[in-house]
Amino acid sequence: MSIKFLAEDDRPREKFLLKGKNSLSDSELLAIIMGSGNKDESAVELARRILTSVDNNWNQLSLLSVKDLVKFKGIGEVKAISIATALEIGRRRASQDIPEKITISNSRDAYNVLKNYLSDLRTEEFWAIFLNQSNKVIHVAQLTHGGISQSIVDVRILFKTALDHFATAVIIAHNHPSGSLDPSKDDMQITQKILGGGKTLSIQLLDHLIITQNSYFSFSDEGLL
Repeated sequence: MSIKFLAEDDRPREKFLLKGKNSLSDSELLAIIMGSGNKDESAVELARRILTSVDNNWNQLSLLSVKDLVKFKGIGEVKAISIATALEIGRRRASQDIPEKITISNSRDAYNVLKNYLSDLRTEEFWAIFLNQSNKVIHVAQLTHGGISQSIVDVRILFKTALDHFATAVIIAHNHPSGSLDPSKDDMQITQKILGGGKTLSIQLLDHLIITQNSYFSFSDEGLL
């Protein structure tokens, strides 16, 4: 039976989207890599047969050459190369260390992350650092860019980005091209708006930095949060 005739919940790609990659069996993962089966077998059935031939062991499968793989009915050179490539990517990933995420312990740490983005600009930009529960940086993003004296941030975009990255805390920042470190009335208002929104979503606002060419102002350090 072709995949397109199976219930949607049983189709590997649809299952990936509906239930996540961890819900897929080994044969379903391999079926996605192959894309299709042959006239007698679905991609899942063909994948199951290939895996059975190597005792359902990915390491053993990685030892098969392109010539070995094309011996299976329905596996041409293109599919064989796709399988070998996916396994090689997995091998390289396993051999690499996971990069250590930067930990933010104070305003200086946050400034060091953002200063190269903001210190020399002639127009205002609004950026945010998104952190996990250990205060490790998981994402850094520019949210807006504006004129010489003001850049308005959409709070909805800020928190959508935080939710998309499963952040539990944020640090916001913008630059003052004028060189002034004094927070404006608008700076104070947006800080309080984000602080309140974060409490509703259980996303903590840790700090708001104003960055100039050579220095910065921290709302947290000044007791304004």
